[in-house]
Amino acid sequence: MSDKRILFVSGSIGLGHVTRDLALARELRALGGVNIAWLAAPPADRVLRDAGEELHPSCSRLVDMSAIAEAQTSRGRLNLIRYALGARKTWGRNFDAVDEAMTQGEFDLLIGDETYELALGYRKEPDRKKRPFVMIYDFVGFDALSKHPLEQIGVYLWNRTWAGKSAGARTYVDLGLFIGEEEDVPDLRFGPFLPSRREWAKTRCTFVGYVLDFDPLRYRDAAALRRELGYDQSPLVICAVGGTSIGRELLELCGGAYPILEQSIPDLQMILVCGPRLNPRGIRAPDGVRIERYVPELYKHLAACDLAVVQGGGTITLELTALRRPFIFFPIEGHCEQEGAVADRLARHGAGIRMRTSATNPSQLAEVVLREMSRPARWPEISADGARRAAEAIRKLL
Repeated sequence: MSDKRILFVSGSIGLGHVTRDLALARELRALGGVNIAWLAAPPADRVLRDAGEELHPSCSRLVDMSAIAEAQTSRGRLNLIRYALGARKTWGRNFDAVDEAMTQGEFDLLIGDETYELALGYRKEPDRKKRPFVMIYDFVGFDALSKHPLEQIGVYLWNRTWAGKSAGARTYVDLGLFIGEEEDVPDLRFGPFLPSRREWAKTRCTFVGYVLDFDPLRYRDAAALRRELGYDQSPLVICAVGGTSIGRELLELCGGAYPILEQSIPDLQMILVCGPRLNPRGIRAPDGVRIERYVPELYKHLAACDLAVVQGGGTITLELTALRRPFIFFPIEGHCEQEGAVADRLARHGAGIRMRTSATNPSQLAEVVLREMSRPARWPEISADGARRAAEAIRKLL
């Protein structure tokens, strides 16, 4: 019997999703009988290429969602609902590219990680859907973060579309996978006269738990990791802002705290990680601070550090929670997923210290870093075997 052919679309912005997608793909291959091709836009395509994965030629036709998000960012703020409404104008191009690849490539299954353009496209044109479609979620529903009437209306209209109708709910998504636990979905309505988000997720999704691209238990020896990575044994702070250019303000805030920290920790090592899309030359930082661009396998460096300062992305904060390293996180202001779903998950676990870029100066950040550095993790261990459970659910569908 020939292998089943899967087209895996690693969607959304940044790099957080592609790492968990790779973990899921490895588990699918371990179960046997599958062949996987990928569709992804920058910067996720680079990670897949570096991992030796097969990229479908239609990658060049995908819209760069990270660029759209970056263009709508001002002073480190990103209104997620405004981004979604703006990006939706381009979604037809992505839907056509993916649908044509499915048809021409004779794939047996389509997997999309937060590919709302595919869910909406097949919902509008169900006749174009010829194969099972698996949709991956890590949050459910948008939230308005201001009382501005246009934002309130936009959130309500989007959530009404998201909630959909119960009849025919599975005609366009054959299997929904929620990356996380049931408690990660708020037991709140999408909006007035709309259903509960948690009940919607329980009806439409399989909760698989958390997904990581590595085994946290292998990275508990920080001293050995430092030797492997070329660090000395002096205190180490890693500051990272993810896979988009959003975050210059946070990195410069960290750099501003360095001279203050150096007064108490003369041998402090501080590394600013810009990611693949933020030019290190544009970062203002004092002497003594090292600036890096893209760092493959960043989780190893996080495991080796005494403390991390990061944006509030769902993946990097999950990695730090699983690695049990002290960390401070700054959700992108206006980004309702980071300010809501991710921050709520971290509060439930008791992990990390939340701060706001716009309300923090270098002295305040230095004070928290000194207080939290090397403090033992106070939260319980978390399970991160969701990739295996997700693969088993997909295998049943195949």
